[in-house]
Amino acid sequence: MKQSLLIILLSILLIPAAGAQGINNNRMVDEGVLNASTKQVNQFFRRFNGEESTTGNRYYEGDRDYRSHALRNKYLNVLFDNQNASITDPLKAEFIKKVNSNANPSYIDFHSPGWFAEVTTKFLYQGADVYITIYMQIEQENLGYKWVMTDVYFPHFKKLFESTSNESTKFLHPMSHEIDFMNLVRVFNDKDNVELYTEKDHGPDYLSMFIYELKKGNLKYQSVTDLKFHFFQIGNWYFEISNFNRPGANSGWLISSLMKVEDESNKDAIIKFIKHE
Repeated sequence: MKQSLLIILLSILLIPAAGAQGINNNRMVDEGVLNASTKQVNQFFRRFNGEESTTGNRYYEGDRDYRSHALRNKYLNVLFDNQNASITDPLKAEFIKKVNSNANPSYIDFHSPGWFAEVTTKFLYQGADVYITIYMQIEQENLGYKWVMTDVYFPHFKKLFESTSNESTKFLHPMSHEIDFMNLVRVFNDKDNVELYTEKDHGPDYLSMFIYELKKGNLKYQSVTDLKFHFFQIGNWYFEISNFNRPGANSGWLISSLMKVEDESNKDAIIKFIKHE
């Protein structure tokens, strides 16, 4: 009886201690994850370039370990989304070898062209929630820099310019000027295909349409729902970074897509794909 009572008392006394130990261990794990996770885009730049110590201190030009080969190797190997099977080990190794070459290393620069943001936003349009992708890039102004909108993708806009008619049957006769362009009535009565009567190099300016709808009050902003960045600053390579909010060290801003680009035409094709052109 006394032995049973002793066991019960010991259990009551040890439970809080064990609980406290568990909390301390969790705090230590959380702090480790916090230090390992790339929490900000600017931090991704610093780690990619080897401009931050493993404890989070900023390095500047002239510091001993600034952009050191060994430091960059440590960071570059952990800046990938490990759950993405398309980023194979050989592809990753080839990229790191190119970026961290002893003879000719490559870096990314926040203020230089060759990278842009893809921002998915939620708006209210004609009484319904819609999602519009806004493409943004850094632009210099006077002595500083700012983010500016360069393009948008809105499926509703794109659908307006998807004609179902045969393009070869839609044209104005070359002698239309002799009848004072009276046949324009046919163009404007055929509003679903009016874009077929424009010059062959004409393309819709979705950004202007977007601004127009905003100014008319037809689009009402609600929130940002997703964000990613596309990089073309490393010769013959393209990569994308996304933010992964999940447990563990492999979280935060990580390379979520990686591709070798053979020439400029391939790079243009990737950009057109990203922008749904």
